[in-house]
Amino acid sequence: MGKSSVYNASKQQYPPTFKLFFFFLPLSLAITSFLLIFIYIYTTSKLSTDPQSSPFLKPATNYSLFDLIIPGSTDYETIQFSIDNTAEDLFFDLPRTSSYAKQNQWSLGDLFGFTGNTLNNTEIYHDTDVFLEDYKEMNKSFKIFVYPHKPDDPFANVLLPEDYNPEGPYTSELYFKKALFNSHFITQDPNEAHLFYMPFSILHLRHDPRIGPEKLQDFVKDYIFNISHKYPFWNRTGGADHFYTACHSISEIAMDKIVEAKENSIQLVCTSTYFVTGYFPHKDVSLPQIWVKKHDPGTLVSSKRNRLAFFAGRVNSPVRAALFKHWVNDTEIFAHFGGLETNDGKEQLRSKFCLHVKGFEINTARVTDALHYGCVPVILANHHDLPFTDILNWKSFSVVVHYMDVPVLRKILQGISFEELSWLQSNVMKVRKHFEWNVPAVDYDAFYMTMYELWLRKSSVRV
Repeated sequence: MGKSSVYNASKQQYPPTFKLFFFFLPLSLAITSFLLIFIYIYTTSKLSTDPQSSPFLKPATNYSLFDLIIPGSTDYETIQFSIDNTAEDLFFDLPRTSSYAKQNQWSLGDLFGFTGNTLNNTEIYHDTDVFLEDYKEMNKSFKIFVYPHKPDDPFANVLLPEDYNPEGPYTSELYFKKALFNSHFITQDPNEAHLFYMPFSILHLRHDPRIGPEKLQDFVKDYIFNISHKYPFWNRTGGADHFYTACHSISEIAMDKIVEAKENSIQLVCTSTYFVTGYFPHKDVSLPQIWVKKHDPGTLVSSKRNRLAFFAGRVNSPVRAALFKHWVNDTEIFAHFGGLETNDGKEQLRSKFCLHVKGFEINTARVTDALHYGCVPVILANHHDLPFTDILNWKSFSVVVHYMDVPVLRKILQGISFEELSWLQSNVMKVRKHFEWNVPAVDYDAFYMTMYELWLRKSSVRV
């Protein structure tokens, strides 16, 4: 009887509509997927919107990439490539016409309303309450152990902080070290430390005649070998609770002879790009590149800003080459080849938007310069992991533009309404304090914001 019951149950007849449902369900899903893929390709592919704009459909020529971007660009200096330029820059393809760029503002998410951001873009923090509460806790309990070195150490100039205020575009690592050594975050008891600081300066190592770029990797390797044999702390986590700072791009190769440090340790660096294999977002920290100014610009009244946008710099990347090709003679976007005879600050003070355009590396001090002068930064640097992005909502005080939109840059900036520009400028004034080095450090300045980023990462370390 038991077998007969099982047999009869397996022979149960289902209604015809039930069978049809299971027949058409996978078929309808397949058709829907095909349609979505087709719509995406149709709205984003230049082959379907402007076939003549693709260089791959034209006969091969002997022109270089820069002949295509700037025909006859013999007046420009030879464009150098950085470590990450070789892939990132050489394979981006600029549109030939503004009509193409306009057509390609669409994406599949835009068509179906999937890209709507529920975050109010007028708020400068992702979550103000959480940040302020965590900041207080960080300020109260966060502890760092610095590997000790004596003033008579042969490399004291590399390992100890300066007794002066450094100057130049790569000094963020030096200001951080100086502030940390004089802060309440330092502990002499390594057992209560959350993180461990390796205080060597990549910038000073690069310029030290005993080391230089040639022996930099050996110095770092030997340093980590020494602390891992003298102290037990590196070995218990594989260096995951250790960090170092660097603002020069040579830091990208500093750890090449000790892969464990590159993969595990927290890198506090200015060259923070998703495109470099040695940088890991959310493990590593983007350090703001700040060229400390001696004087405050004074009044930052927005009503005196009668120029749309400003940029001055060398042509040392295809993106900058494209910028100068399209806008070097424009009356609204001031794009100047090379440095200015006068202080750049005067031009930034009279401009609504200030352009940060990727050069030899992803990072420059132009972003923080713009904020210093109350100018809304425009980020033209794909794959840039922007400083303090775990805390700050960059959409609230900057405009991020893709390389492909260089030909329609003026239209994008002119399309920003007066109301939007007003709250962008207002938020610039609010975030300026986060991008300043102070001696001594001041609450919520660049030092404390960097410490908060490190504090966020302490919880991911497992001993």
